Amino acid sequence: MQAAVYVGVDIGKTSHYAVAVDATGQTIRELTLANDEAALRNLVDWVKQRAGVVVVDQDGGLAGVLLLLCWQADVRIGYLHGLAMARAREFYAGESKTDPKDAFVLADVARVHPRRVAWLEPTSEALAQLELLCGYDADLRADANRLTNRLRALVASHWPALERAFGERLDSRGVVAVIGQYPSGPAIKTAGVEQVGAALKAQRVHRAEALAQQWYQAAMAQTVSLRGSAMAARLITELATQLAAVLRRREQLNKEIEQAFFDLPEARILCSLPGIGPRLGARIAVEIGCIRRFRTPAQLAAYAGLGPTPWQSGTSINRTTATRFGNHRLKNALFLAAFSSLRHGPSRTYYDRKRAQGRRHAQAVLCLARRRVDVLHAMLSQGVQYCAPAALVSIP
Repeated sequence: MQAAVYVGVDIGKTSHYAVAVDATGQTIRELTLANDEAALRNLVDWVKQRAGVVVVDQDGGLAGVLLLLCWQADVRIGYLHGLAMARAREFYAGESKTDPKDAFVLADVARVHPRRVAWLEPTSEALAQLELLCGYDADLRADANRLTNRLRALVASHWPALERAFGERLDSRGVVAVIGQYPSGPAIKTAGVEQVGAALKAQRVHRAEALAQQWYQAAMAQTVSLRGSAMAARLITELATQLAAVLRRREQLNKEIEQAFFDLPEARILCSLPGIGPRLGARIAVEIGCIRRFRTPAQLAAYAGLGPTPWQSGTSINRTTATRFGNHRLKNALFLAAFSSLRHGPSRTYYDRKRAQGRRHAQAVLCLARRRVDVLHAMLSQGVQYCAPAALVSIP
């Protein structure tokens, strides 16, 4: 889009740096401004008086106040993602990376290549709440992985057979709670099979007796005691307590995310597409945001990293590969949704056709996910739910 003034704002924690350029690319203003409402409002008013636009390097977080002020003042604000920003910086003189240079690059890219900028739309209150819940759940998932790895490392270093007996059950809150009670081989030996089995049953663990027997046999297989085993047992108890609390909070958070998801007007539309439930629907809704950001399904597919990437050079190289770029969270959600939809007739037919063409499983699912993006874009753009076709049509 054409504007009289382009303002690039390099976002910081305590202050931002802004550079304004005119339609010819000449710098007409640059300043450091505090990250507070008064200073940012002055900048927004200045931009509005000159019929300008604002471009930032963050689409939320520390840029939240500036985004809201721009939307309230009807000033268009865009976002240039990190990879595009890094590549654009290489076209400007010098190897330095400074706030003034980054702000100038943002403004000049918006002037010269406006199609590279994602123009942001206001976010509804329901979507903002869902985004916070999904972000918190991602943090808790990372905490759970960290605690699980630390707990497993401690057990493996002192009772390796017992760690193998735990297997992949450390993602169960009930199992983790019992490990907190009996954190070592000697503790399991002393308690015995019946007591450990009763503790597992109390936590409603599946196949509690068999699991208790496996743990007891693994504990009995080791007769030596390493130095520091007593302290390791104490730390395992502490880690298990923390991990159980994180898993418990994630279970509660799942219900909150589901409730917040169904507060969205597009929730029923997303869930009508086979393979999409509340959790995947919540992630897809948060990552897509406003569907008006994407004029065509191809733009949405490219944003999700599902667009094919051709590699061609002379006659020796001519192939098409999947891109490694794009929004990985959205790509993962769309991939899982496509995989879950394989029980659906049309989806299975398309998947089988791609397999017959020689595609591997993951490639066929990616092709299906890309095909479903066309349907998803049409559903969200038109506000209609999915309706299965009456008859299957041959799709290339």
